[in-house]
Amino acid sequence: MTTAATTFLATIPSPDRGVWEIGPFPLRAYALCIIAGIVVAIWWGERRWVARGGTKGTIVDIAVFAVPFGLIGGRLYHVLTDWQLYFGEGRDPVRALYIWDGGLGIWGAIALGAVGAWIACRRRGIPLPAVADAVAPGIVVAQAIGRLGNYFNQELYGGPTDLPWGLEIYCRGTGGVPPATCTPDNPGPLNGVAVSDVPLTVVHPTFLYELLWNLGVALLVVWADRRFRLGHGRVFALYVAGYTAGRFWIELMRADEANEILGLRVNVWTSMLVFAGAVTYVLLAGRRGPREAPETLRSPDDDRNDGDRDDDRNNGDDRSDRGDSDALVDRGGDTGGSTHAGDTARTGDPGGGAVRDARPDDGS
Repeated sequence: MTTAATTFLATIPSPDRGVWEIGPFPLRAYALCIIAGIVVAIWWGERRWVARGGTKGTIVDIAVFAVPFGLIGGRLYHVLTDWQLYFGEGRDPVRALYIWDGGLGIWGAIALGAVGAWIACRRRGIPLPAVADAVAPGIVVAQAIGRLGNYFNQELYGGPTDLPWGLEIYCRGTGGVPPATCTPDNPGPLNGVAVSDVPLTVVHPTFLYELLWNLGVALLVVWADRRFRLGHGRVFALYVAGYTAGRFWIELMRADEANEILGLRVNVWTSMLVFAGAVTYVLLAGRRGPREAPETLRSPDDDRNDGDRDDDRNNGDDRSDRGDSDALVDRGGDTGGSTHAGDTARTGDPGGGAVRDARPDDGS
């Protein structure tokens, strides 16, 4: 290690690369992080869904719709809000399709992913808000894992800092040759390899700030769900509120180029608006009462539904039997009364004398 590099021993080094060439195939750390996050979200969401009474395999089936929709939505949001990176003089519009190079907007991913989930829920006859509650903690953990991809890509970091947890940014080149221009704002291509262990700059690791914040939100959501037995989409809304609260201040720290409205980055405005909407939903959805009943979360083909129908049928038979018994008792009482009166009448003295007791003599 060079003498210059020893100055930064207290800081966080960046990976020397984010892409490994394996023959003709590039293995991208960003893509691996996204895939790992999706797997964790599905696995945890499935466990939570079954624990709440839902049908096993439901979240996996919903993911078949939600994940592709979410990836497309995330990319669309990124391209629409950072269009200048792909369109205009000297830009290549085709690169807007290169999702593996990074660039997914969480707002678009959640919005269009929810559309995919809604389609799947309609097909299975289950409530979307309950599904959202089950997958909420897994989604925010998936976001935390995805931020590791930004770490490998050396992107989305903050301004310069001298804090001990500052992030070192290296110049990356291809073939061991640095690019013609290598600056803190443009440290080289995504598929490049560090050409020196001397950092160009040391910056705020905003990827790490958001990663830790997201893990904290996951813990908060799980605790609140267990403590208050939230339902009807309130768990998901709490996740959205918690995430946007952190994204607001982290977005203000970022140094990468972004479009602005009235001097604030677009994502700052989005965070504020979405936060207000999420808090409002948490408050209003509380009027819908307690968490959904477990039987309402089952798919129509759930085997437990047959057991419930059998129980209902048996309960109906029991009620019918009890009704028949009551009717027999009533009819028996009426018949006995009439017979006794008739017997008494028949034992009466035809001549108008005293009526004898028709009951047998008990010897008393």
